[in-house]
Amino acid sequence: MSEFLLQLRRVVGLEVVTSLAARRAMMVATFALLTALGAYAAVPLPGTPAPVTLQTMVVILAGALLGPRLGAASQVAYLAVGAAGLPVFSSGGAGVAWLFGPTGGYLLAFPVAAALTGVLAGRLPEAGASGVVRALGLARLTGALAVGTAVILVGGAAQLAVLTGDVERAITLGVVPFLMGGMLKIVGALLVAARLRRRTLGLV
Repeated sequence: MSEFLLQLRRVVGLEVVTSLAARRAMMVATFALLTALGAYAAVPLPGTPAPVTLQTMVVILAGALLGPRLGAASQVAYLAVGAAGLPVFSSGGAGVAWLFGPTGGYLLAFPVAAALTGVLAGRLPEAGASGVVRALGLARLTGALAVGTAVILVGGAAQLAVLTGDVERAITLGVVPFLMGGMLKIVGALLVAARLRRRTLGLV
């Protein structure tokens, strides 16, 4: 967790980088790294094929803090590194075959979730906007984070349904155990994004 926070601090310290292209590349790389670190913050759940990790929170933060294009790019970069053989997936997994296993559906949904979160979060309210406008913006951001989380769960359940041939069992194993943790991660992501979003989007 301390490494995760350290990387976030580095993201918001990129004002010193004058090149826009360099800042964007560094942000994409940083969130790809954060996603990899999130895979190692894993807690196995009995009876489920996927552990609880911090990755969902990182993915939706990527969309909220970097916008849809760069947020999705960071997750494509993460998947590419893992598919190439680096052990960046949960439990130290790696390789293309991992993407077609029980946890692959969650992973493949990461770029879509980040992009959709960024799109739905929309533009920031003006700095001098009224309290009502700011509240509506915060509600929109919350909804975007929730949708991004749902996309990941649906992707995971869909692949489990294909592998098991049982949709109900896929939902029981791949969605239900993660609902409470998902809500907590939405709240955590909201707290971070509300504080940093104006700063990070201003850099890209």
